[in-house]
Formats: sequence, C-alpha cells, structure tokens
Amino acid sequence: MRNIKIVADSSADLLELEGVPFAAAPLKIIAGEQEFVDDARLDVAGMVAWFDSYKKPSKTSCPNPGDWIEAFGEADEVFCVTITSGLSGSYNAACVAKQMYEAEHPGKKVYVIDSLSAGPELVLIIEKLKEMIAEGKTFGEIGEYIEYYKNTTGLVFMLESLKNFAANGRVSPAVAKIAGVLGIRIVGKASDQGTLEPIDKSRGEAKALAALMQHMRTSGLQEGKVRIAHCQNEAAAEKFAAMLREQFPKVQMKIHTLRGLCSYYAEKGGLLIGFEKK
Repeated sequence: MRNIKIVADSSADLLELEGVPFAAAPLKIIAGEQEFVDDARLDVAGMVAWFDSYKKPSKTSCPNPGDWIEAFGEADEVFCVTITSGLSGSYNAACVAKQMYEAEHPGKKVYVIDSLSAGPELVLIIEKLKEMIAEGKTFGEIGEYIEYYKNTTGLVFMLESLKNFAANGRVSPAVAKIAGVLGIRIVGKASDQGTLEPIDKSRGEAKALAALMQHMRTSGLQEGKVRIAHCQNEAAAEKFAAMLREQFPKVQMKIHTLRGLCSYYAEKGGLLIGFEKK
C-alpha cells in the first residue's frame, strides 16, 4: 500500500482531509509583540476582532523548512500545496524542505505545487490531488496533471477593507482608504502571475456580487466546482451561492469559513471564491 500524503500551508483553510493523510503547516500573523499561529488552536473570530482596533504595522510569516518537514511526516510520496509565491516565501521554504527530505530519505519523493493563489483555489487543487490518488495514478502522472489542472481554476474576491493589506505593506494607505468609504467594495482576482489584482470598485455589496459573477462568467465558468469562503459574512456567501445556482445550475458548490491567514487579509465581510473554468 502506498504511503502517500497531501500537505498544505494554512492558507488552504483546511485542518483535515477525509480519505487521505493530510497535514497543514501554519503561517503566522505578527503585530508587535502579538503573534497569531494559524493552527487548530487559533481563535479566528477573536483575531479578526483584535485587528479591528489595531492601527500599527503587521506582517505574516511563512512556515520554515523544518515546519514543512514535520508536516511531511514519514510519507514516501508527498504532494505539497502552497500559497502563491507572489505573496509569500512559503513555496521557496517548501522547495528547500523537499531537497532536505529527499536527501535524508533516499527513494522518498516530494512534489511542491505553487498554487499562484490562496484560500478556496487551494482547496480545489487539494481535492483534485485526493481524487487522483484514489484513482491510483502514479506520482509522475499526478504531478503532470496537477500543473495542467491549476490552469483551469481561478480565484476572485470581494473585500470591504484593505486596512491589513496596507498595514502589511501590500497596498498604499491611500488605496486602502478607498475600500469601505461610502460602501465601496474592492473586487479582484488572482492573476496568472500569482498576484492579487483589483478589477473593480463597486458601491454596495449587491453590485460587488454582480461584478464577481460577471468576471467568473467571462473567465469561462460553466459547470464544475465552486468553493465559496467568507470571513464572518455567511449571508453574502449564501446570497452569492443562490445567484450561482440560478445562472449555473450544474455547478457543485460548498461554503466554508476562512481561517487565520486568509481572514487576516480578507478582513470581516470578505469573500474568496475558487472555481473551475472552461
């Protein structure tokens, strides 16, 4: 029996995965002396509330190679999925861990996947890995196909605030002030290069959800999987799911809450949506 495992960093918002061995390597959110470790013990709602009143710079920290090796465990074959290398050093650290692990354990293999995304798009990649493992695909076949598959998925997002993006140095304070003013929502996508790219500024949630729908349609959404993740905004997630069911009745949808790292960036009210496209 193959000793095979899927691992991901905590930007995937997964703590466990039914049917296949799985482990998550936590990222950290750091604000002054305060450190939030994005693992099963994190009070995500408490962290979000804490950042609501925090005004100083903050930053994130990716898993180090040792964290990744610990997540690999003793598996003979490991598929490792990371947040986009355009926002984090997680992918580079995982590549170093792969080299160390394979050198220390001859015959064992690690395949590192740069998702070029975050949150629910990682979930789609992980679900596809699980599916191919269940089908008995070889290590090489899975690695080859997953590189193709990740080009058939996309990520869009709606944010009510960019305060933490500004505090982290990802956007300028001037740009951050736009979001939330007069009900402005920032609608964006993960680019092909793995950066988060604003594509629309919508006044009010209804217009923002319509903008998300329009972009998904023009990106090639027809049927397949959609994964909707939210930060304390289940009502908007359900509303968007209803819109999708009406216009794309064949899609297979699931809704989940964001964990620490993605909640830090999405902030209260944010939506992240991963989807399969034509």
